[in-house]
Amino acid sequence: MRDLVLKSISALEGFCKKEEFKGWDPYDGLNSRVFQSIPFIPKNRLARLFWIQFFKRSPVNLRQIAGVEKEYNSKGLGLFLGSYCNLYAVEPGHKYLEKIRLFSYELLEIQNKNYSGSCWGYNFDWQARAFFQPKNTPTVVATVFIASALLDAYEITGEEKLLNTARSSCNFILNDLNRTTDAKGNFCFSYSPLDNSVVFNASLLGSKLLARVYSFTKENHLIENAKKSVAFCCEYQKKDGSWSYGTLPFHQWIDNFHTGYNLECISDYMKYSNDNSYKSALSHGFNYYINTFFTKEGIPKYYSNSIYPIDIHSPAQFIITIAKLGKFCEQKKLADSVLNWTISHMQSKKGYFYYQINQFFSSRIPYMRWAQAWMFYALSTYLKADNE
Repeated sequence: MRDLVLKSISALEGFCKKEEFKGWDPYDGLNSRVFQSIPFIPKNRLARLFWIQFFKRSPVNLRQIAGVEKEYNSKGLGLFLGSYCNLYAVEPGHKYLEKIRLFSYELLEIQNKNYSGSCWGYNFDWQARAFFQPKNTPTVVATVFIASALLDAYEITGEEKLLNTARSSCNFILNDLNRTTDAKGNFCFSYSPLDNSVVFNASLLGSKLLARVYSFTKENHLIENAKKSVAFCCEYQKKDGSWSYGTLPFHQWIDNFHTGYNLECISDYMKYSNDNSYKSALSHGFNYYINTFFTKEGIPKYYSNSIYPIDIHSPAQFIITIAKLGKFCEQKKLADSVLNWTISHMQSKKGYFYYQINQFFSSRIPYMRWAQAWMFYALSTYLKADNE
């Protein structure tokens, strides 16, 4: 299996290098020059929502016709940075160190400096049902993935500015994100400074970074706030071990990769805090995850009650989740099955991975952040875990 993974990641890296790590995104429809040129329409919420969902769901890539350029995505760059840190752990050497420094410096350069600490957003306007976020609005999700990758790079290079930047991101989380507080004083971090949504994986990602930075700085208030967010989210865990995406009426689905996020973040919080209070919640959640979202053939289901759409994000997060939870060896047979199916059915001969397979059609658009960066990170995680 390792030879198949090496062949796959080599082909994927070749594609990404050829594209200079730039590309389209499922949610970048509002970058369209055509859409932005239509009078009044770009300011209409429903029009924005329709346009972005149309581009996201279409199996045909209309971006060139509509004037959407290939661009860097900050979260994608963070995932590539984390990937090269994984590869360096497998094979220390100049070729990976050069990439680590290249991506680190680029991320430092493009950070948003208008908030309390270092933070990052996406390279497009984003209209969701719950809120609208203008281009480059920082989110806890993008910020945590990038800051975590900078910490990975810091552990390799020892460059203090990388640790200092990740510590600065904690200020963004603590000071700029809104909070929903419960009767016990626990709380959920918002997705961004512009909303008050309760999205469990987003808040848990905030906890994950606070806990990891605490492991370096030993600042008690970081771990205290991380614990309150974890406690809030674990209160919403269902009896079967699952979580819905959030608390809003239209956030009640249960899906594969956001469940994986939740488990990874709780595990990291426990690892860096030495607080095992949530061991039972983690175990219960993992049992639900592993028994619900993967078929005997290795097909990664999207929803708890539906296989389709088969989204590339699901197998990618699965490899990362089992590695972070220390269950790679225990689940290696399933991991090999899932990766073998994914590479066989979702990797193009050109090296890139498809976005989704649906029941009646597929979307083979080579999204850089959503598909290529995530699979590069997953494959590198597999190689690192298999090497340990």
